[in-house]
Amino acid sequence: FVNLVLALVALLVMLPIMFFIALLVRLTSRGPVLYTQERVGLDRRERAANLHNHRRQRDLGGQPFTIYKFRTMRVDAEHHSGAVWAQQRDPRVTPIGRLLRQYRLDELPQLLNVLKGEMNIVGPRPERPTIFAELREHIAEYPLRQRAKPGITGLAQINHHYDRSLEDVRTKVHYDLEYIRRQSVAEDFRIMLKTVPVVLLRRGGW
Repeated sequence: FVNLVLALVALLVMLPIMFFIALLVRLTSRGPVLYTQERVGLDRRERAANLHNHRRQRDLGGQPFTIYKFRTMRVDAEHHSGAVWAQQRDPRVTPIGRLLRQYRLDELPQLLNVLKGEMNIVGPRPERPTIFAELREHIAEYPLRQRAKPGITGLAQINHHYDRSLEDVRTKVHYDLEYIRRQSVAEDFRIMLKTVPVVLLRRGGW
């Protein structure tokens, strides 16, 4: 209930800014305004059910859903390279996209995901299925972060930058599991408040 109310209020307040961002994206680069992609969400299954399902079908690690973001890269950004680690001064990022990423404004459309019940405002960041499958092979604890609904911001996001290597992911998994252990309404509000200076001071955003 708290997530739905906050997401609705935030969406109404930010609507003029989101409209302006959408206009900038449309006028400055070729392609759609919104970037949509399948991500791995909450996993409510018991461990035994996971093993049973794995034998019957491809196990994505959680409930798949479509995430919404403002497009920050060229439309052909991953045509040749595929999914790769983010990097500073990434040549695939558009000029407007770089500004949006620095202030995390590209994440604003995910308020729609919260209203749809697919995400919370606070929680582990959702990953795409192909990368999720690769990371759980290298990090044994990685699937455990799916025990919480994914979020727009989180403990990992206010304490660490974009992923640049496997070690960055390991660090974020540590924060995600710490969040799950401490999860509460009070903890969520604490993380929301700490997100404000992270966004305004552009900490960890490229």
